[in-house]
Amino acid sequence: MTSPPPSGAEQHAQAQDTIRRHHRDALIARLPARGQRMAAWLLAEEHKIPRMAAGSLLVVGGVFSFLPVLGLWMLPLGLLLLAEDIPLLRGLCTRLLVWAAQKRPDLFTLPAKEAPPAPKG
Repeated sequence: MTSPPPSGAEQHAQAQDTIRRHHRDALIARLPARGQRMAAWLLAEEHKIPRMAAGSLLVVGGVFSFLPVLGLWMLPLGLLLLAEDIPLLRGLCTRLLVWAAQKRPDLFTLPAKEAPPAPKG
C-alpha cells in the first residue's frame, strides 16, 4: 500500500523546515569547534529535555536582558532551540532567520579559508 502524496500544507511545512534548518546550520558552522559540538549535542533528537530546558532558560534570560549579566542575544537563541520541538515556533523562527539572512547575508555564508603561509626558504 502506498501513502498518499503530501498535501500543499505539508509540502509548505517541509519547505519551511528545510529553510530553517539550512539557515540554522549555516550559523552553527560559524561557531568555534566547541560551540559546534555543543550545538550538535543539543540538537540531537535524544536530547529533547536538555534542549527544551536550555531554550526556556535562554528565553527567560533574554526577557530580562536589561539586567547586567543577561543579554538580548539569549532570546533568539532560545527561540531557535525551542522551535526544534514546538511546531508553533517553527514558522516564527523561519521568518526571523530569512529576515536576518536578507539583512546580513554575510552571517549565513562561511568565511573563505585563508591560504596557509608560503614556506620560507
